[in-house]
Amino acid sequence: AGNSHTCAMTAAGGVKCWGHNNYGQLGIGTTIDQSTPVDVIGLSDGVVSVAAGGWHTCAVTTSGGVKCWGHNGSGQLGIGTTIDQFTPVDVIGLSSDVVSVSTGEYHTCALTTSGGVKCWGNNNHGRLGDNTTTHHQSPVDVNGLTSGGKSVSAGGSHTCAATTAGEVKCWGYNVYGQLGDGTTTDRHSPVDVSDLSSEVI
Repeated sequence: AGNSHTCAMTAAGGVKCWGHNNYGQLGIGTTIDQSTPVDVIGLSDGVVSVAAGGWHTCAVTTSGGVKCWGHNGSGQLGIGTTIDQFTPVDVIGLSSDVVSVSTGEYHTCALTTSGGVKCWGNNNHGRLGDNTTTHHQSPVDVNGLTSGGKSVSAGGSHTCAATTAGEVKCWGYNVYGQLGDGTTTDRHSPVDVSDLSSEVI
C-alpha cells in the first residue's frame, strides 16, 4: 500500500492496482482514479514482487529487473529523468540480479543478488546512503553496503537494511531517532542500530 493507492501481485505473476492515480501510479496509461483493481499495462505476468511508494510503484520481474511508474519529480523511478510515467519503465542498470525493491515517499531502493543495496531519487537528509545529499535519477550504491545485505526497507525520508550477519543499518532523516543509533543526527551513510548487532532475521 502506498500513500493513497494499493497494488497486488496475482498468482499468475501479474500486477493490479487501484486508488488515487494523479501521477499515473496505477500504471494504466492515464491519471484517472480507480476504485477497483485494474491491470498494470505490460505486467500481466512475469513479476515476483511489487512495492507501492508515496505516489509511485515498482516491481521486480522474474529476470531480476526492476520496472517503476508514477511520480518521478525527484527521479524516484530511476530512469534518468524527472518525468512522470503512466506505464512501467525499466530502471537504468537494473535489468537483472535484483532480489527485492522497496519504495519510499520520494526515493526507491533495491537489493541485489550479491547483497548490495542501491538507491535512487530524492536524497534530502541522505536517505540514499551514498554519503551525499545529491538527488540521483538512476541507482547509486549505498556506502558500505555493496554486499552483505539481506533486505532493505525505504521509509518516508530514511532507509534501513538488514545484513546477513543479523545487523540492522539505517541512514537518512533522524530527527525522531528513527535510525536507532542513539542520536537525532541525520546520517548520509549507514550506521548500526544500537543493540541489534546479530539477532535480526
